[in-house]
Amino acid sequence: MDIVKEVLEKQQQNLQKYKPITVEKPLEPTIDVGHMMVSDPNYFDDEQMKADREAYVLNLTRDNVQLLINSIWQLPTERVDESIVAKLPPPKAVLPRARKLPVPKPLTKWEEFAKKKGIKKRPREKKVFDPVLDKWVPTYGYQRYKAEKEKDWVLEVPQNDPYRDMFKEKRDLRIERVAKNEVSRMKNIARAKKIATPRTGFLGPESASAKQLITASNIAKASTASVGVFQESLPNDKQARGIGVKELMPGERRKKKVSSLTGEKRRNMEIVTKVLNKKPKIDIDRAISLQKAEARAEREAEEDDEDGSRKKKKSGKKVKGFSRKKPKGGQGKRNPNKRAVGRKRR
Repeated sequence: MDIVKEVLEKQQQNLQKYKPITVEKPLEPTIDVGHMMVSDPNYFDDEQMKADREAYVLNLTRDNVQLLINSIWQLPTERVDESIVAKLPPPKAVLPRARKLPVPKPLTKWEEFAKKKGIKKRPREKKVFDPVLDKWVPTYGYQRYKAEKEKDWVLEVPQNDPYRDMFKEKRDLRIERVAKNEVSRMKNIARAKKIATPRTGFLGPESASAKQLITASNIAKASTASVGVFQESLPNDKQARGIGVKELMPGERRKKKVSSLTGEKRRNMEIVTKVLNKKPKIDIDRAISLQKAEARAEREAEEDDEDGSRKKKKSGKKVKGFSRKKPKGGQGKRNPNKRAVGRKRR
């Protein structure tokens, strides 16, 4: 009996290591099978978190993963090459991309020509046998350049020019070939981005079009004392058609545009609208000064009525009252632009 009891206890301990596949939670987690993502809205248990944080997080993660696996096993499955495969549904949550969608690389000029003519690219071997060096050398790369330099350690000089530097000419041809390939690469990029480029020469912001060059040439020829009359012309020189030198000069007045009936009517209506909607200007400072003068005159008149008579001075002369007449210095003519501050006493 002790042996049976020991076996049962051992089996019970083994069963405790493997938890059941059923998981119960107060709030149902949100499961997005398309992204294989689980969002658990339940709160953390602070007591268990403080007691053993690592074990609590491990058990919580295990339960959420078990829910996700249960959802995946509910999907329709099929067997492919002795494996059970489940097709995931479209995702529910919309996740933003860190970068934009990749754009297919545009074809170069040669690739377009090869595709049109049906030319297929042949795979080249990485190494070829060189009978001069008697060894295998790379087909391309910097090791290929080293092999060429080792093979061409001596070059034949022409008899008619014994001082000719053949190594320099070979190096210049290589530099020119590299520059030509770089220009072709830049032209392919500009053509893919739909940027207008000249057919010859280097690319850059200083490059001008053919029309601009002809215009600049005509202006330079006419910038002489004789306005280009005695200026010699170059062979195969082109002139700007239908454009005079004065029109090409910067800052010159251009020809007046021909006005149409609709445009003339619209301009006349704008003028009439401005005239009819025009309001008279009001001089606020002048109006305030006149109002103050009238108020002061009325106040003085009321004071005179209350006294009944004029006060006399000690000398016996009567004080003349204010007649409130216009000043005679300016003969009644005032400057409307000058600010008036009441009437002056005399």
